[in-house]
Amino acid sequence: MTGRGREAGAQAARARALAVLRIRGWALAVALLPAAAAAILLAGASSGHLVGPGWDVARGVVSALALVVLTAAGVVALVVARARPAVSPTVAIAERAAPDLYRLVRDLAERLDVPAPSAIALTPDCDSWLEDRAHPAHGPPAPRDPDEIAGPGRNPHRRTPTAPVLVIGSPFLWWMRVAELRAVLAPVVAGTGPSAHPDIAAARRFVRGLDAAVAVSSDRGRGRCPGVRLVCAGVGRVARLLLRGCQVHAAEMERGVAAAAAERAQSVDYGLRIVAQEQVGLAYAGWDRLLTRVALPAWRMGRWPSRLDAGVVAALTELSRRDRLAEGFASRLGERPACDLLEEPGAVDEAASLLAARLFHGGPAEPGPDWSPVGWQDYPDEVVDRKWRTDAARLHRVLDTLGVRRVPDRLTGASSDGPTLARVLDHLTGVEHALPGPEDPAAPHPATAPPGTPTPATPSPAAAPGTPTPATPSPAAAPGTPAPGEDDENLPAPNPRSAALAARLGAELAREEAGTEPSAAAPELPAPGPGPDPATLWDGGTLPLFPLQPPRTDRELLTDHVTAMVCCAAMDTVGATPGLDWLDGPSLLVDGERVTDLAPRVLSLVEDGDAAPLRSWLVELGIRPEKPVRLG
Repeated sequence: MTGRGREAGAQAARARALAVLRIRGWALAVALLPAAAAAILLAGASSGHLVGPGWDVARGVVSALALVVLTAAGVVALVVARARPAVSPTVAIAERAAPDLYRLVRDLAERLDVPAPSAIALTPDCDSWLEDRAHPAHGPPAPRDPDEIAGPGRNPHRRTPTAPVLVIGSPFLWWMRVAELRAVLAPVVAGTGPSAHPDIAAARRFVRGLDAAVAVSSDRGRGRCPGVRLVCAGVGRVARLLLRGCQVHAAEMERGVAAAAAERAQSVDYGLRIVAQEQVGLAYAGWDRLLTRVALPAWRMGRWPSRLDAGVVAALTELSRRDRLAEGFASRLGERPACDLLEEPGAVDEAASLLAARLFHGGPAEPGPDWSPVGWQDYPDEVVDRKWRTDAARLHRVLDTLGVRRVPDRLTGASSDGPTLARVLDHLTGVEHALPGPEDPAAPHPATAPPGTPTPATPSPAAAPGTPTPATPSPAAAPGTPAPGEDDENLPAPNPRSAALAARLGAELAREEAGTEPSAAAPELPAPGPGPDPATLWDGGTLPLFPLQPPRTDRELLTDHVTAMVCCAAMDTVGATPGLDWLDGPSLLVDGERVTDLAPRVLSLVEDGDAAPLRSWLVELGIRPEKPVRLG
């Protein structure tokens, strides 16, 4: 039954590949049709037939048409043949860097009776696939020693020079055991069999060439030369037309290839593959949380964790400890991890971590002064502490631009010049102070001034409670995001002070990211220009390709900044320390215990202006909000 199913899938794939090739043949026939007609007319004239003024005119028109069509077809064919198909950004793994891994893949291919992949690469994601990179624009495959490839007793010509590259998700190597990785890769490696079929390979090359031609025409078509734009538009239109014709057949061909590969892999570690698939889901969940909760805060500060794959093991181990359903997974850690198949796992992990930062956040391709790696042991001090103090400093700068007074000491009545948590609490709750601030003794406090009263800072639509917020979207939001006040999810309507402060925070953060000087007069930024063309994103173009999260809303920014201020006050008054939670990211440690009940208290302050839950929490821990804190 398995053999019949595999044969059925292979036959379906070959039938669809032939359908794609027929479309290519029809396109060639259409291009040659005017030339054939011109040849008939010219042959008729040379034999004494088809003569006369009318035939002469027909010969001239058809010959000119044939020349134009052949020229256009030649241009399209040249672009399709030479256009560089998109290649996934990966970390290449040479055989000398992972001989055991290559040996495992070769043994797996031999057992499946398929050609072995030409190379192995890693992707910072929880997925694995085959990628055909046999294209003139990508260059020939690296030369290999046939004896080294085949090994003793094997046919060195078994491996085809155009075999696809095996791309493996890097988290799999660190979390999975060797046997589990082998079981997961079996259906992937089995796909090299259909890839070696001439018809399927030719159909794939044709479709990839058309796709690359569309991308090239879109990229080059934005040039200033009208002739180039016209040619690119024509090439793009023809390529899109052929792609639409091939779309259904190409999709069905790939389904047939996948079905045949899955059927072929049934005989290899079938029972273990079922168990390994559970590890795939677990690895994906842990990897996602590690990136969004742990890596993203560091990336935003210009630091990139250099051991993400090792971190996912720690995150999944912690998840196994917390989740009763995952109790059995921790026992696997005694088995040999798949990363032992690499000669230098640390170097590979660092390369994959840098690529992950580029793909998901858009960092530079190389480390630099503003883009440096950070180890897990330094993460709390280098990332968490620095992040909190930087956010707290930004929060107080914005309060200064809004004209918010410094908070007097409740015991002595003297005004404090240092940044305090009490200043933030009193502003968001609308507490009036008896002592005038140093900025302008005659000016009313903005928290208690009636709507419309000018503040010491430059008037702003966001500075007065009750006035609508600017219609321009927050610079920290994506183009098309509703402006503050237009969406209940963006800003908390019950607390207008939070709305004003959040809007100014978003503008301040956007200016810092843009590298411009802050200005108290205008929180709005110019509308962003057109984004980069998706066709240029691959192969070292603009990144990120896959942003992890949408831009933070103004409410989220305000919540993060208030939380950072609370954490700074805790560190400077009761000796709390920054920490790293593998599943939740930056965390506050008080007496060595992780604080878990801070977030809802901050939300109550930000959204409702109710500081009672947070104040009671501060009293319980002995945190003094009136004491100045050290800012970054």
